[in-house]
Amino acid sequence: MSADRETNHDMTNSDIALLLADAADEVEIGIAPYQAVIRGGRRRRARRWALAAATALVLSGSSATLAVAGLPGGEEGRKGAVATRPSPSTTSSPDVFTAQRTTLAIGQENGKEWRVLIDVWAAPRDEVEAQGQLAAMGEYGETPSDVREPSQLVGKSSFFVRRGDGDRVSTVIEDVFTAEDAMSGTDVEAAAIALNIGSDGPYRLVIGQVATTAQRVVCSWKNGTTTEVDRAPSNTEINSDEMAIRSAEGSPHDWFVCLAPKGTEYESVEVTK
Repeated sequence: MSADRETNHDMTNSDIALLLADAADEVEIGIAPYQAVIRGGRRRRARRWALAAATALVLSGSSATLAVAGLPGGEEGRKGAVATRPSPSTTSSPDVFTAQRTTLAIGQENGKEWRVLIDVWAAPRDEVEAQGQLAAMGEYGETPSDVREPSQLVGKSSFFVRRGDGDRVSTVIEDVFTAEDAMSGTDVEAAAIALNIGSDGPYRLVIGQVATTAQRVVCSWKNGTTTEVDRAPSNTEINSDEMAIRSAEGSPHDWFVCLAPKGTEYESVEVTK
């Protein structure tokens, strides 16, 4: 910050905006019951991703009645869909009006199934496609929290990571893929959350993305134990309670899920060479 800005009381709106941006850069965003995790020097990106996770506190209330494993459904998700989609002759490939869904992990605890899945939406080419995509997202119960106009989606591939808990589901992470966020080497970006929807802890479930070259992720827990997650062989089925690094349809990065044993929670996460 310059001395002039500190002493000049006739600052312009532009000056004030710059000051606010500088101040925001120094602030850690508190997110409960989510905890941001970052490695590999990608701190600014992590802050934006973590903020998206925090908004899931709001989104989960409206999407809690959707079926976890099923197709888009539930009256809650359909209420906001008012725009009409373009005719099939104007649609692009891949289909921007249908989420590319990949299940990342499933498990059972206390007789109840939990799962983690990701929906990836291809980038619309123009505002007409973007408007149709927003309507389609509403049918899935997925609404980008920071999008005010359909034009903001043009050229951007969006994703929603969702956590299922029995017959309930909530969005825990939402964001877009951008070229500047390319991952390589030991880069890892993740969020640690409670396993059960609506719980304030402990942070046992870790969901994250890594470079497509990553072969192993190690999640460390506060009781001193670790969980190693290796890359799943291609075309393998997802088995209950078997964690792995997996590709996700439409995603430029790969994804992993770790679950801490009962009685402990997240301590750290890293990609090992």
